[in-house]
Amino acid sequence: MAEHATAQETLFALREQIARLEGKCLPALAAAQQADSAADPEGQKVKGNQPRLPFGIMQMDTALEGGLPLDGITEIRSLLMGDAGAASGFALSLASHLKARHPSEAPVLWIGDVVSGQEAGILYSVGLRQFGLSSRDILYASPRKLDDALWLAETAVASGALVATILEIRGNPKHFGLTESRRLGLRAKAAGRPLFLLRHAGEEEASSASFRFLVEPALAAHRHLPDGSVFGGSIGHPVFRLTLEKSRNPAPLSLLLDWNPHDRQFSLPRDAGEAFSFRKRPAHPGTRLPASADRQDRTPALGDVVALERAS
Repeated sequence: MAEHATAQETLFALREQIARLEGKCLPALAAAQQADSAADPEGQKVKGNQPRLPFGIMQMDTALEGGLPLDGITEIRSLLMGDAGAASGFALSLASHLKARHPSEAPVLWIGDVVSGQEAGILYSVGLRQFGLSSRDILYASPRKLDDALWLAETAVASGALVATILEIRGNPKHFGLTESRRLGLRAKAAGRPLFLLRHAGEEEASSASFRFLVEPALAAHRHLPDGSVFGGSIGHPVFRLTLEKSRNPAPLSLLLDWNPHDRQFSLPRDAGEAFSFRKRPAHPGTRLPASADRQDRTPALGDVVALERAS
């Protein structure tokens, strides 16, 4: 107990020193935090009051400790730019699901990346309806520089005037690392607003995100009639293949998730079989493209074989 109290005092002293260097004065805040820590040394009170966005799926919400944090960062990444549509669709689904559970006239801010927009396209107002959103629900900005995008994301989250902020980046830029991620996380924590970090064609890296999802496209579910039969020749709701890469769960969680834009909620596909898996993903999954049907990709023959007499 004595060591814990000493560590807390040292931490508060460092925070006050940093505040003085930044021209701020936080003695009252430090005293309040010290009092809260003494009243709740294990942090159970704060953890229990943390706002969450549940998926409504027991296995999923259990792995997420109740749902996604509404006062922090959730990272959504794709392996390839070809999967940008699936990752963007999942981010829009989360935003729509959030607005359905917490009705508000406040919009969602999408901070687009210029390069990603050139390769994968930008938001389409008609396509937003497929996720239960309208053009009035989305504000779109496309800064030309990453520094401007980060400043806009910090300002938007800190304002508390938006339902959520979606920051789109491509790959693993050098000027967006753990320091910038922590600063965004502190802004989100202070304002009590979520930030969805959408990373296209990026690798795993350290960040302050509470959870990180790898999103891949999956086959759309079959459309079912009210009597339970399958309506042939039609395409059902979109399905995402998710892998929970970062969480308190010791093993990666993989699942198929169905998005219903009419009810604005997630569910498990009926015909997905055993959607949940804790098996480790293969290091080299192999090619993602099917083989050519007419075998035109085979190497052509070198020529006709001519019978010749032996030289010796």
